[in-house]
Amino acid sequence: MIIHGNALVSEDLMEKHFICDLSKCKGACCVEGEFGAPLTRDEITLMEKELPDIKPYLIPEAIAEIEKRGFWELDVDKEEVTTCLPTGECNFSYRDEQGVLSCGIEKAWKAGATSFRKPLSCHLYPIRVSTVGDYEALNYHRWEVCKPACKLGDKHKVPVYKFLKDALIRKFGKDWYDELEEIAGSI
Repeated sequence: MIIHGNALVSEDLMEKHFICDLSKCKGACCVEGEFGAPLTRDEITLMEKELPDIKPYLIPEAIAEIEKRGFWELDVDKEEVTTCLPTGECNFSYRDEQGVLSCGIEKAWKAGATSFRKPLSCHLYPIRVSTVGDYEALNYHRWEVCKPACKLGDKHKVPVYKFLKDALIRKFGKDWYDELEEIAGSI
């Protein structure tokens, strides 16, 4: 682990390669797993405010589920996560014409309907953030459904941190990211 600002950064972020290959995985990260996407308190507050602007970009089944159960719940660790459809898909996902699961929140954001892009935990994936003392630990999460992303990343030699440049800048700022690039260059 490398200490960078208030973060503990796994060397895997600089050594491993990754580019989402949605044509192969079909957005499996939006449906696989036991719970929905992790949310922060600030994200929940913003989503509550902007939910009316996001709903037109959701499928009818998700809207009904959100109206019935809400858009977030606590997982087994008492962490806030998005709710899911009974079939497992995140309530904010939808299938496009190619059968790929995509984010309805991000679709609303791209259309200018909301200022919220999507949960940071989704934007940062395959990086998982946890708290270790006073630091935020950034670790590369390996998952079977992402094997095509690893293969595509290897083919193009794109490290995880470069694939996630926008998300890392969103989380830590441009100066932090630029310094991370310098650190990566010296490894």
